[in-house]
Amino acid sequence: MQMPLDLSPLWISLKTASIATLTTFFLGIAAAYWMWGYRGKGKSLIEGIFVAPLILPPTVVGFLLLLLFGKNGPFGQILTQLNINIVFTWYAAAIAATVVAFPLMYRTALGAFEQIDATLLRAAKTLGAADGTVFWRISLPLALPGLVAGSILTFCRALGEFGATLMLAGNIPGETQTLPMAIYFAVESGAMNQAWVWVLVILGITLSAITAVNLWAEKKAGKQGSRGAGEQNCRGGFNQQSLTQTFNKTKPAPIQRAEEDRQLPITNYQLPITNSGLFVDIEKELNDFKLNVAFSSSLRPLGILGASGSGKSTILRCIAGIETPDKGRIVLNGRVLFDSEAGINLPPRSRRVGFLFQNYALFPHLTVAQNIAFGLPKGTSKHKIKQLVEAQLAKVRLQGYSDRYPHQLSGGEQQRVALARTLASDPEVLLLDEPFSALDTYLRSQLEMQLISILDNYPGVTLFVTHNLEEAYRVCENLLVVDNGVAIASDAKQNIFEHPRNFRVAQLTGCKNFSRAKVTPSGRVEAIDWDCKLQVVEPIPEALSYIGIRAHQLTFTNDPNRENTFPCWLVQTSETQHRMTLYLKLNSFPKSPEDYHLQVEVFKEKWATLKESPFPWHVQLHPLRLFLMSESTAANALVPID
Repeated sequence: MQMPLDLSPLWISLKTASIATLTTFFLGIAAAYWMWGYRGKGKSLIEGIFVAPLILPPTVVGFLLLLLFGKNGPFGQILTQLNINIVFTWYAAAIAATVVAFPLMYRTALGAFEQIDATLLRAAKTLGAADGTVFWRISLPLALPGLVAGSILTFCRALGEFGATLMLAGNIPGETQTLPMAIYFAVESGAMNQAWVWVLVILGITLSAITAVNLWAEKKAGKQGSRGAGEQNCRGGFNQQSLTQTFNKTKPAPIQRAEEDRQLPITNYQLPITNSGLFVDIEKELNDFKLNVAFSSSLRPLGILGASGSGKSTILRCIAGIETPDKGRIVLNGRVLFDSEAGINLPPRSRRVGFLFQNYALFPHLTVAQNIAFGLPKGTSKHKIKQLVEAQLAKVRLQGYSDRYPHQLSGGEQQRVALARTLASDPEVLLLDEPFSALDTYLRSQLEMQLISILDNYPGVTLFVTHNLEEAYRVCENLLVVDNGVAIASDAKQNIFEHPRNFRVAQLTGCKNFSRAKVTPSGRVEAIDWDCKLQVVEPIPEALSYIGIRAHQLTFTNDPNRENTFPCWLVQTSETQHRMTLYLKLNSFPKSPEDYHLQVEVFKEKWATLKESPFPWHVQLHPLRLFLMSESTAANALVPID
C-alpha cells in the first residue's frame, strides 16, 4: 500500500473536525451549564432537540441542514444576500460535522457538571463568590476531565462524519471530500489499497487521541495518589500532645456579654429588631411537613436541636440564601437578608454568612491555602493573603499545611481547614451544620474543645445544628428545639434540660422515663404508668399530662423512708463502655422482661456494689428532679426570655 498522492481528504477532515470540535466545545459547555441549572418548563423537549442529531439518521440531519442552508432556506436566503454560499463547500462540511458532533459534547459536559458536589457550589457562594467566579474557579476546573474527554469524542465523531456531510457538502475532490467519503468512493471504485490507507489513517488519529486522553487521566490520578501517599507519614494529626499544648497556653479572655444577650423566640407579636443579632421568622413548605420557625439570636452560641429530618439544616440554608423561604423575614445586624413582603432576597454572596457544611465542602482542586483564601476580597495583596492564611492556620493548629490538598488531610484536619476558611471571610454569622457528624468519638471530643475555644472569641452570631444532646449542651449556651419544622422550645440549656415544657421536648432532650400523670386531692401527683404517688416541688401546670425524670437522676438509697422512695426489682440490664442501664419494676416483682417502669443509669463502679445487694432495692425519685409536662406546646406560645 502506498500513500495517495492527493492528501486533501486528510487536510479537509482535520480542518473540519478541528473547527467542529472548537465550536462544539464552547456551545456544548454553554448549553450543558445552562441545562444543569435550568428548572423551567419544557426541559425534556429542549433536551430532546439537543441530542436529536445523535439519534436521527445522518442523512436526515443532512436533509434538514440542506433545507436550512439551501438557497430557499431561511439561513440560505440571508447568506445569499451577503454573497455567501454554504452548500457544496468545505464550510458545509464543517457545519454538518458540528451539528452531528454537538450532542456528544453536550451530554459529556452535562454529565461532568452533574457529578460536581452541589455543596461545593453552595460553599463558594456563601464565601462571597459571584456566579461567574463559581463557574470559572469551581465548576469548570472540577468538570475539566469530563470536558476534555467530551472534546476528544467530539473530534473523533466529527472526523468520521459521512451522511450529513454528503447531503450538505457533497463529494467534491479537493474541496469537500473528507476521509470517510474518500474511503467510501475508493471502495466503490475498487481502489482497495487506497481505502486501506485512509482507514489506517483515520484509525491512527482516533486511537491516538483517545490514548492521549487516557494517559493524561492516568498520569493525573497517579500524581494525586503518590502525592497523598507521600504526605501520609508526615501528616500531623490533632494528637493529644498538640491538644495539651493548645490548652496549656494562656487562654484569651472571653468576650463579655450582657445578661440580656440571650435568645428570644419571635412569637405572633412584632418583635423589635435592633441593629445587633440575627432575627428569623420564616415559613417553607417541605415534602413531609411545613417549616415554621421564629427565633432570634445574639452573641451566645445557639444550638438548634432536633431529630434527623426535622428541618434544622433547612433553617441554616434559608439564612445563608441557599434555599428561599416561602414567606417571612430574616434580618442580620440590622440588614434585611430576606423579606417576602418587601421582595428582598439577597444572594448568598452578599449575606456575609459563614457556613460549615457536614462534609466540609473543601474544593478538591485547590490547596489548603487556596481554600482558605477563596473568600477574601478581590484586590487583596498576595502578602496580605499569605498573612491571613497563616493566621487562620495557626488558629486551628495546622501551620505548615498551606500547600497540601484536601485528599491529603485526615477528616479532623479537613474539618479544621473548613472552619478556618469560613472564619477567614469574616462572616457576621457562623452556621455550623453538624460539623462533627463525620468524625470518630475520640477526634470529635478533641475538635469540640477547640471549637469551643474559637467560639469564645468569635464576635458574631453562631448557630450550631446537631442531634447530639451532649454535644449541644457542651458547645451552646442556649438551645432551640425543633420538631417537624416547628420550634417547640427556646431557652437557656439548663432550663431546657431540667424543666422541659412538654412531652416532646423532654423526649428530644434524652429523657427516657415518662408516665401519664394526674393531680390527686392531696396535692400529690399520681404517676399512672409507674403505679405510685409522688411529692413534687415544681408548680403543677393546669394542663398536666406527664411526669418525667432523667435516667441518671434517679438514686438508690438504703433509707426506705425518704420522700418518693419505693422498693424496686431489677428486670434486665444494658451495658455500655462506662455505664449500666438498669430496668426497674416498682413495688412488685416483674412478670416478664418487658414488665418494667423506669430506666436508671449508673456508673459501673456503683453497679459492682449494687448488684451484690439483696432485693428489693430502694430507688428515690427526688422531688427536685421531677418535671411536669403538658402534652405539647404550640410554636406561637413561646414567650421571650427575660
